[in-house]
Amino acid sequence: MYILYNLAIYITSPFLHIIAFFNTKVNLFINGRKNVFTELQMHITDRDSTIWIHAASLGEFEQGLPIVEKLKAEYPSYKIVVSFFSPSGYEVIKNSTKADLVTYLPLDTTNNAKKFIKFLHPKIAIFIKYEIWPNMLKELNRKGIPILLISAIFKSDQIYFKWYGGFMRNALQKFSHFFIQDQESVKLLNSIGIANTTISGDTRFDRVSEILQQNNSLEFMDRFTQNYPCFVMGSTWPEDEEILIDYINASSHEMKYVIVPHKIIPKDIERLRQSINKNSVLLSDTSENLLAEPQVLIVDTIGLLTKIYSYALIAYVGGGFLKGGLHNTLEPAVFGIPVIIGPNYEGFKEAEELVKLNGIFPVHDKAEFTKQADKLFLDSHFRLKSGNINTSYIKKNKGASIQVMSHIRTLL
Repeated sequence: MYILYNLAIYITSPFLHIIAFFNTKVNLFINGRKNVFTELQMHITDRDSTIWIHAASLGEFEQGLPIVEKLKAEYPSYKIVVSFFSPSGYEVIKNSTKADLVTYLPLDTTNNAKKFIKFLHPKIAIFIKYEIWPNMLKELNRKGIPILLISAIFKSDQIYFKWYGGFMRNALQKFSHFFIQDQESVKLLNSIGIANTTISGDTRFDRVSEILQQNNSLEFMDRFTQNYPCFVMGSTWPEDEEILIDYINASSHEMKYVIVPHKIIPKDIERLRQSINKNSVLLSDTSENLLAEPQVLIVDTIGLLTKIYSYALIAYVGGGFLKGGLHNTLEPAVFGIPVIIGPNYEGFKEAEELVKLNGIFPVHDKAEFTKQADKLFLDSHFRLKSGNINTSYIKKNKGASIQVMSHIRTLL
């Protein structure tokens, strides 16, 4: 099977190079990997002790960040190397000081795996949530390097649990230990003969809890809100914005609105702005004198959403009108506010649970959104109760990183 797997990668690679001419993200995916081994040789010597953390994208990196920060604090003599599969993670984090080196994961061929592990020579490898790369895992295992999968969650429809999933089940066997989010995932792993598991929960709860300890103030938000209630609409897609804009245009509430699109594409930002009837402004166009006047602020830059949520009376989290696209609902929930999402939240454990608890509210169309948003704005008792549900839920689920770090200390 390894031969077929490697052959599939070699066959796919030329097509990716062709697609890269027409797709910016694929172009970054291809070009970003050209200097991986050169960078490793420049920054990692044979004398260095390294710890490797791999994340698929930005969301998974945020999930693993509590572990990264604790490793840096407890093991300052080690070099912390973070790798990404996706450009959307790498491009945001590449200049971060959170790690000693940020790099791409090369395509998962046998030769790439051997070179990557040879140059990196980690003392331990930590994969976040669901990144399973057979050749990398095989080489790590061959070298006797402990491999952890943290904040993992498994579903019965995944390939590992199908009759034809033997190759990927074999890849899972290479992990030294699994830190799992729930009991159901443990049962699934047990069903295929994997018992080296610990139910630790999700490290994202630790991450978002740490957000409350940082300074979340933003001068432009202070000027914009002017103590008016604020509705923050984060990580929005066009499918979300179709409903949100209708609501903003029709609403008579004395409220400020902040829209933070998931993708910052100038023509789409301009289209969004033109669709708003109320006085609106782009963050990139703001000045101190003008910012307090508009009722709608469109944030056309990245990296500010977490702090912006701290100003919200109500939050909407985008992506729920796409299949599997819902963004992080814990980031606004940690501030003790109710959250509205689109209808597609299956597979997002925290969203599923908070919907049942009435801390998060899914809507299917414009009418449902208007009804839910108005109720949350007008009924302060209902709003506060929902927000407190979110606060309690996050507090209850903290602590995953403590268990992970306790295990890591036995390995280093």
